Amino acid sequence: MKNFFKLIKFLILISSLIISNVYAAGEKQDLLKVDWSFKSFFGKFDRASLQRGYQVYSEVCASCHSLKHLSYRNLAEKGGPEFTELEAKAIASNFEVTDGPNSDGEMFERPAKLSDKFVMPYANTQEAIAANGGAYPPDMSVLVKARGGGANYIYSVLMGYEDPPAGVELDDGVYYNKYMYGNKIKMASPLDDDIVEYADGTRATVDQMARDVTTFLQWTAEPHLETRHKMGFRVIIYLIVLTILVYFSMKKIWSRIETKV
Repeated sequence: MKNFFKLIKFLILISSLIISNVYAAGEKQDLLKVDWSFKSFFGKFDRASLQRGYQVYSEVCASCHSLKHLSYRNLAEKGGPEFTELEAKAIASNFEVTDGPNSDGEMFERPAKLSDKFVMPYANTQEAIAANGGAYPPDMSVLVKARGGGANYIYSVLMGYEDPPAGVELDDGVYYNKYMYGNKIKMASPLDDDIVEYADGTRATVDQMARDVTTFLQWTAEPHLETRHKMGFRVIIYLIVLTILVYFSMKKIWSRIETKV
């Protein structure tokens, strides 16, 4: 019995420490809500937003964050940004990849092709950590699905940078973000108005860029989302038709059976 009470006291102590740490980390903020075009049952990606989102990724995010599960050919596939094949080839040709060995047994550099994976910004994890002050920039391929809140969380973090409230002290290289877990982040705000010049003439405000790159990252995480939505709709229609046919078939079968009084 004495050991039982000791266990209860220990659990109470641990619970108190956890609660105090939660309050110390900062009050949780409700995420910003956006009416994303891809979220409804019949949801589709906004093609223009996807293409702008790729531009934001390539010009702002790609220097630190990888997309290791994506190939350049995916940019031209149906259901994605749907660049033309020539446009996708031109995008790929801007990057150098290591290939080989050649006939002399040596590795060599060549322009990337559609079949190549997106070029990684760092050679390895250690280089990435060293270049970012000890913080590892996560791969963005499935980042939307890996974070609670999904697209709304990514968008909120991009929009959540602000000066820390009174009494909150930050270490050097740490920034305050009211939507980040713990309110502290080692990545400086990546977006500023007009930091990119959109090819379609859209004004590149922080809000617009945050929406576009979030849409793009939703696609990288779920490249077959539109196909899945279409398949789900077809399955529902099939089940409705099947139910109706079964109903009338059973009605016809049971109509032949005389009811005994």
